[in-house]
Amino acid sequence: MDFSADWYPLALADGIEPGTSTGTQLFGKELVVWRDAEGASHVWEDRCPHRGMRLSFGFVRSDRIACLYHGWQFDQAGQCRYIPAHPNLEVPETIKVSTYASVERAGMIWARPTSIEEPVAPDDRADLTSIRSLYLDRPLGVVVASLKSLSLPAHDGGTLTFAGQEGALATFRSAATELVMGLQPFAPDRSALHVLAAGALSAEARMHYATALEALRRALESVPVVAVEVAA
Repeated sequence: MDFSADWYPLALADGIEPGTSTGTQLFGKELVVWRDAEGASHVWEDRCPHRGMRLSFGFVRSDRIACLYHGWQFDQAGQCRYIPAHPNLEVPETIKVSTYASVERAGMIWARPTSIEEPVAPDDRADLTSIRSLYLDRPLGVVVASLKSLSLPAHDGGTLTFAGQEGALATFRSAATELVMGLQPFAPDRSALHVLAAGALSAEARMHYATALEALRRALESVPVVAVEVAA
């Protein structure tokens, strides 16, 4: 499946600290999410053009990310700028990594390709507190269908709404709770759920949500895939 039609969340923003990187997937395509020393986040294809090593295994130095294998360094635009084995080489402009448009909205890092006209990015919010990310052994469509019928943490008669391509952003609102969830189509048979809550959370509240979300993960993974697909 192509993911060119919209923005999709890849990670909780505060989970990627300056000078760090992590690997993820979107519809099975391997991506690296990294943050340079100045705090800017980047989303690229997770592959060094030299020998195919995952850049997420490498290291970040200032405004560059370097491959673990041979130390090739790439700037913020994906261009290779330094090859340790040939320190005086003027690196050809053709040696670069495929990059993707990325934004930080609603406490998450979102991505989409740069090659076509961009749709409107997700709305931003500054009042959200990260709880955790869940990685689920279920397709995104099954997760969306299941969320409509399963009880959410602190569920008390609230409403659940979806927005974006394939319901990539879900919001649960009740009198006492507001949860914002970014749904990531990780792979054909896997998905991720990045969960935040409105307002500040105490340590006790964080623990409550973390425990409740683990129960939600088990409930989502217990739903038979075939049954949901037939019902849909």
